[in-house]
Formats: sequence, structure tokens, C-alpha cells
Amino acid sequence: MTRSQIRAIEVVDPDPEWASRFFAESERIATILGTALVRIEHIGSTAIPGIKAKPIVDLMPLVVSIDSVDALESEFETAGYNWYHEYGLPGRRYVNRDDVAAGKRIANVHIYQTDNPEVARHLAFRDYLRANPNLAAQYGAVKVQCAARYAHDVDAYNECKGQWIKPVELAAVTWFAEREDAG
Repeated sequence: MTRSQIRAIEVVDPDPEWASRFFAESERIATILGTALVRIEHIGSTAIPGIKAKPIVDLMPLVVSIDSVDALESEFETAGYNWYHEYGLPGRRYVNRDDVAAGKRIANVHIYQTDNPEVARHLAFRDYLRANPNLAAQYGAVKVQCAARYAHDVDAYNECKGQWIKPVELAAVTWFAEREDAG
């Protein structure tokens, strides 16, 4: 099992290349997952137009069976991903990929079975911020503040921004469910 050694936090201005990086990374992931893959969603801050973010693409592949992903650990590692199994979230498989030479993370990959309730939470947060640009800009500002305070402590950075995320995420999930019910 390989693990990333990259811990630095960098928040940058929006980059139009994030979408193409998502598609390129999706192709890599799709090749590994094969017929287990249903679809891949672009989540996280790089999926929200116009906001500052860490220049790391977050992907959420959705698969038919999460247990089938475990047999692919060596394929992920051979393709340059760091394998973490569930990494604290039951029902998820987590991998990431680094550009070791540049000392930067390239991608975070959160793999879920299609019927996992966490899928809706991720999509709700992304779509809610896409629909509310002022709120998205606030989130970008929070990320800049947290990165300035915790530039080399990813756990503290995540805790810092999590204080802003939690109430917004609750509103997003309600908003998303109402949209699903209406549609």
C-alpha cells in the first residue's frame, strides 16, 4: 500500500484547465474500473466555476459494487495512485495521485457504489454552490483563510473549512432533495 507524502496546502485562483484535467483523470480511472463503472462525477471545489480552490481535481466514480473495487488495488497502484481503502468512510474506496516531481497532489478519487447515500451529499453540495455563486465565493474565501493559517497541516485545514461547510451542506442536502422530489 502506498501513501502520499504531500501535505502542503495551496489555494489558487480558478483555472479553466480543471475541467480538462477532470476528463483526463476520468479516462485513467475508467480504464482501471472497466465494466464496474457506472459514471464519474466531478466534485469538490474545482467543479464549482469561479472559486478559489486547491488545484486538485476531485472525482467521484460510481460503481455497481464497491466490493469489486478492492480487487483493483494493485491496478490503481500500478497506474500511480495511492491506495487507502475506505480511509475512515465506510462504503467508500479512496485513492489519490501525486505529481511527485512537482511535489503536488493531482487528484483525489472517492469511489462509491451508486446507491450509497453519500453520493447525494456530494452532488448536493456541488450543485448548491453552483446555483449560488455568492455562497461559492464565500467558500473560496474561507479556503484562502484556512490555507493561510494551516499551510502545512491538511487535517487542520480540513477542520477549519469544515466549520463553514457543515451548515451549508445541511442546507444543500435539503435543497437537493426538494429538487429531486419536484423533478
